[in-house]
Amino acid sequence: MEFLLHWGPVGLFIASFLAATILPFSSEILLIGLMRQSGEWALPLVAAGSGNILGSVVNYYLGVYGERFLFYKFLHLSEETIWKTSTRFRKYGVYSLLFAWVPIIGDPLTVVAGAFKVRFILFFVLVSIGKLARYSILIFLFFS
Repeated sequence: MEFLLHWGPVGLFIASFLAATILPFSSEILLIGLMRQSGEWALPLVAAGSGNILGSVVNYYLGVYGERFLFYKFLHLSEETIWKTSTRFRKYGVYSLLFAWVPIIGDPLTVVAGAFKVRFILFFVLVSIGKLARYSILIFLFFS
């Protein structure tokens, strides 16, 4: 993972993208490393944020286009269960996308949002707010 640091913002973008997928990857260490190396915070924030958000968008579309496999073949859910879960997620769960950055639960949340056809713009705004807030807090803590 350290070799990505030598690629600068591109390496951070790649690490952040991978961290947003179901792969066990962390971008925070590279974010801090790049900030320490470059002495700036703006470019690392853009690289980490855009990579992580794009990774979540990929997850969203995996949910959109992989719904039949995910729900019917892999999880063996009934139509009724899917409908009830979808209704609950739309009513209460859509704002949970603000926490799409949380390890373990965040990545599946973005897939479920796609599978339940959450409006893309709402998905994008909520996920972006959460992920950029997380990186901004890390940057604030580092530069304080």
